[in-house]
Amino acid sequence: MSIHEHLPPQARKELKEIGWTKGRELAKLARAEGQRFDCAPWVHKARSMPREEFMREVEKELTGKETEPSELIYFKVYQSQIPVIEQAIETAARMLGTDKSRGYCLEMICADFLAGAHLDNGNPEILLNSISRYYKFLPGEQRQAFLENLRAKAS
Repeated sequence: MSIHEHLPPQARKELKEIGWTKGRELAKLARAEGQRFDCAPWVHKARSMPREEFMREVEKELTGKETEPSELIYFKVYQSQIPVIEQAIETAARMLGTDKSRGYCLEMICADFLAGAHLDNGNPEILLNSISRYYKFLPGEQRQAFLENLRAKAS
């Protein structure tokens, strides 16, 4: 019902063809833009784009930010493993900033593991990638201090 309430009549007619998921995304745009919402180009995009790409396009329109394609990954963990996993993700979130997603925190935990695993006779590209990812999180003054430290050690 919410989709029907927020979409203009011409978009409602197309709803069956474009599907409910894309219709929900159109309704988000219609709510955000109100009377300014020009549905024709968005209905065309909904018809012609794959669902995930259309959802990213709507997200970009609403937030002004480009989003990366994502995928849900499922794997089994035992009840006894959950506290360790949760604690690691919570710790990473505190270190990285609580606004980071759980997936991002897991990626950083894995990058840290890979960096440690490849310190001795491992793949230096993996280590370099891990260090580069961490460098991005440093505030400006710490980035500068890090670079100066590197220069001093290289001399």
